[in-house]
Amino acid sequence: MHITVAHISPILSLIAGVLILIMPRLLNLIVAIFLIVNGAIGLGILKWLHL
Repeated sequence: MHITVAHISPILSLIAGVLILIMPRLLNLIVAIFLIVNGAIGLGILKWLHL
């Protein structure tokens, strides 16, 4: 299976959702990291992912 940009967002969402269910205090941190990573992927800054 080849992981593309289209697969990264749902995978991150699942991981973030599970972490929020386990530790609700992490909500702000998880949302911030999620938004930063999605923005970096969308702008092409994270080229090391070979997408």
